[in-house]
Amino acid sequence: MQNLVEHFQELVRAGRPLRIRGGGTKDWYGQRLEGDILDTRDYTGIVDYEPTELVITARCGTPLADIEAALAQQGQMLAFEPPHVGPGATLGGAIASGLSGPRRANAGAVRDFVLGCRLLDGKGDVLSFGGQVMKNVAGYDVSRLLAGSLGTLGLLLEVSIKVLPRAPREATLVFEGVNEVDAIRNLNEWGGQPLPVSASCWHDGVLALRLSGANAAVDNAIRTLGGDVMPDCARFWASVREQQHPFFAGDMPLWRLSVPSTVGAIVPGSPQLIEWGGAQRWLRAPGDAATAERIRAVVAACGGHATLFRGGDKSVGVFQPLAPAIARIHERLKAGFDPAGIFNPGRMY
Repeated sequence: MQNLVEHFQELVRAGRPLRIRGGGTKDWYGQRLEGDILDTRDYTGIVDYEPTELVITARCGTPLADIEAALAQQGQMLAFEPPHVGPGATLGGAIASGLSGPRRANAGAVRDFVLGCRLLDGKGDVLSFGGQVMKNVAGYDVSRLLAGSLGTLGLLLEVSIKVLPRAPREATLVFEGVNEVDAIRNLNEWGGQPLPVSASCWHDGVLALRLSGANAAVDNAIRTLGGDVMPDCARFWASVREQQHPFFAGDMPLWRLSVPSTVGAIVPGSPQLIEWGGAQRWLRAPGDAATAERIRAVVAACGGHATLFRGGDKSVGVFQPLAPAIARIHERLKAGFDPAGIFNPGRMY
């Protein structure tokens, strides 16, 4: 770590902005990229992993594949299923991007699993937040704030993550000929029942529902719900997580809509893929200013927000504008952790 800190301090003295980068698999996400690259891939390795404690601590440049392989050997997993979106994805990038996979609605988001971290701030100081225990009663902590911050508050050096055991069994049910409205209604009804649902996906009239749990619980859910059992379901859910599903192919800009799961059909006429029991809607639509204004107005009226996830004109704003009070809080946080404004400038706004 000493070498990394010294290198960082040299870059700070040069007075140029820094672009924190691991595997670079999510360079397309967020606003513009600026600054000299601060490469984290040499700062790698699992610092501590005790399977009985369900906690793993690793350095920011550790490949996600290495983390998942170590956990798989012990029958455990990162329950938020972070997308890699390409080879070389790192743990630091997974936390900084804040992206979760298909299991998020039922297991929790990235921030729900972050227990503690070590952060290099804009003054060159190494700060520690949180801890390495699951029962942390300290309340809200900076370590969780870093999830989804896109590296704008500092360089995440190490992070402690809560992990979970893998379910003894998984099966996926497929229901064909289901329209969007019926799919949303069914997902919300099933979500209110004691069913071992761990993921859902609707696209083009086909609804897929993943079940994870004990053999008896999965068998009972299959008998209760009906549908056809999908073969090789692991490959299907990996394609959704990594955005390799046919829906994501092509150059049309991709929007991510986050709305209450009970909201009915929105933005009709545009191709959509629905996840998270109806709470996450992927939309293919133009990325121009007029379309952005229309989509965000509709989504905001539903109590949600819209992100221009990939493609389109980033000058319209990748992320939904923050409320003034929240924007002021972010400005104060940025000033406190990165007073010179050198970390990933322009990445979020």
